[in-house]
Amino acid sequence: MLAKYSPETRAEKKDRLKKAAEEGGAGKTPKPVTLKFGLNHVATLVEENKAKLVIIAHDVDPIEMMVHLPALCRRKGVPFAFLRGKANLGKLVHTKTATCVALTEVRKEDFQDLETLGKTFTAQFNDNETLRRKWGGGIMGIKNQHMMARRARIAEIELAKKANM
Repeated sequence: MLAKYSPETRAEKKDRLKKAAEEGGAGKTPKPVTLKFGLNHVATLVEENKAKLVIIAHDVDPIEMMVHLPALCRRKGVPFAFLRGKANLGKLVHTKTATCVALTEVRKEDFQDLETLGKTFTAQFNDNETLRRKWGGGIMGIKNQHMMARRARIAEIELAKKANM
C-alpha cells in the first residue's frame, strides 16, 4: 500500500507541470498525496496530529535519534510499526535510505486498508507492553538497603517520641 503513495520522481513532476502548462492552468495543480519522510518532519506531523500511520526503520544508527518516536506515537495515539531495513524505506521515497516515513492522508479507495493496518499496528506495537524496556528490578544495593533501614529506624524513634508526648 505504501508504494502507491511514493513521492513523484523528478521526471514525473516535470511531466505533470508540463501537462498543466499546456492545458493553460494557472500553475497550480492539486497537491499530491504522498509519504512524508525524515525524522524531524515525521515527528512534527505526529505532534500536530496529522500523521495517520508511522513506519520506522529498525537499523537506524545512532539509535538515540529514534528512541523518542515510539513513545511520541503512543502518547498521540498514532499507530506505528518497525520495518526491516532503512534501505527498504528509502526505496519507497526515492532516496538511498530513510529512517522513518509517515502517511498523512490516503485516497478513498485505500481508507479501509489504512484502518486495518492501523488496528493491527496498534495491537502489535502501540499496546504491546512486552516491547517496552523495563529498567531495573527494584533491588537496591547493599549501601542503599542500609541507608533505608537507618531512615526507617529514625522514623520509628520519632513516632515513638510523638506517641509518648
